[in-house]
Amino acid sequence: MVTRRTGDTNPAPSTVSPVAATTRFKSVEGRWVIAATVLGSGIAFLDGSVVTTALPEIRTTFEAELAGQQWVVSGYLLTLGSLLVVGGSLGDRYGRRKVFILGLAGFAATSMVCGIAPSIEVLIGARIAQGMAAALLVPGSLAILSAVFHPDDRAAAIGAWSGLAGTATAIGPFVGGWLIDAVSWRWIFLINLPLGAASIVIAQHWVPETRSDDRDAPIDVPGAVTLSLGLAGIVYALIEGPGRGWTASAIAAMLVGLVALGAFAVIEARSSAPMVPLSLFRSRNFTGANAATFVVWGAIGAVFFLLTLRLQLDLGYNALEAGAATLPVTVLMMAFAARSGQLAERIGTRLPMTVGPLVAALAFALFTRIQPDGTYWRDVLPAVVVFGAGLVITVAPLTATVLNAVDDQRSGIGSAINNALARIAALLSIAVLPAVSGITDAPTGTMGSGYARAMWICAGLSVGGSVICFATIRNPPRRSCSTHSTDG
Repeated sequence: MVTRRTGDTNPAPSTVSPVAATTRFKSVEGRWVIAATVLGSGIAFLDGSVVTTALPEIRTTFEAELAGQQWVVSGYLLTLGSLLVVGGSLGDRYGRRKVFILGLAGFAATSMVCGIAPSIEVLIGARIAQGMAAALLVPGSLAILSAVFHPDDRAAAIGAWSGLAGTATAIGPFVGGWLIDAVSWRWIFLINLPLGAASIVIAQHWVPETRSDDRDAPIDVPGAVTLSLGLAGIVYALIEGPGRGWTASAIAAMLVGLVALGAFAVIEARSSAPMVPLSLFRSRNFTGANAATFVVWGAIGAVFFLLTLRLQLDLGYNALEAGAATLPVTVLMMAFAARSGQLAERIGTRLPMTVGPLVAALAFALFTRIQPDGTYWRDVLPAVVVFGAGLVITVAPLTATVLNAVDDQRSGIGSAINNALARIAALLSIAVLPAVSGITDAPTGTMGSGYARAMWICAGLSVGGSVICFATIRNPPRRSCSTHSTDG
């Protein structure tokens, strides 16, 4: 079956196996595929958000300094962001299900090490390895959906995945807070073992194997090395520089990262089998959606991080209360994300991708009203509800746009690029924004007026994402009604 993806100015035809691109959203098989991908990517997203809530307990257990606490969070995001593109490329080459399951097994194993870590150094090392495993499973989850589901049902499947996987991100602080208060911080990692095992079993039984027809091409080792080194160097420098001063090591890491990324661009342009085909960026939709992802997800990542600290440090919430405060986001994502994807399939993605970030920007402006003497019902809840609405409108259409802008052979790498940009943007905003906005005492003291400044900066970033979407995203031509199946 030859599939021509919409939204790409230079789409390449792709040949996929008969088992691929035929699964229907409402079928039994479709539900199990979504369950496997949501469980797998969900535990990775959950661990990306839950650890912040546990930092006070981790500090107490190991008598850890602030630097150690920062690296418990940053070590995971550093390797995840640096290796996501490599993970997506490996899935396209060797089989998306195979690499997805390998990532799940590695994630479960490293989670166990995190849960039994005897020292802060072992915990940081396990978190770095955990990010590597997550880099294998996260891009595979979206690539599987794109390769397996019928074109008419992809938006709905991606919407369901966005809602449920996004829920894991939002519910992470709540679940983590409950586990921390009721049992131990170690269980935020140990709970991944049964969840990962369940996802592996489901994937083995229900997820068909798909891979690129280019799997016999040589492995782009120079591209993988220079990309990973470039991202790691720049991210390391931007973590260390603002917080601890631009030491020789931070400056050297930045220079190495920039040189490596420059070398990566040259290597990919000259390679006969590049890991990241630069031709992908000829698509206006692909480039625009990824630019918007970087800007908007930078704001979203910082808001989740800073809001949790604001509630705990300045309003006196405990871990469970701070996590529960964002539950309305979870409820909205679960209830409406799939419908948002279906609506975008009918009306096109440009309008929701333009409006969604504006709604999120309004929420960030409302978050500035949360003061130390504020109340949940008056100050926190309205902003959280508007924030959830902004995510519902934005997430599924943006994800669908990225995947629809690449051909089926490159769904893994397309997903990986988008996920990498989102994770790196969040990591950089968490590292840089507190210093830029004047939050000098967090997370050990109060946040002061810097909190409001940070929220206004996030609002401005989100508005910028809306402008990017309006300027770059174009709706694909509507397919005739005869091409749409009513098969449930």
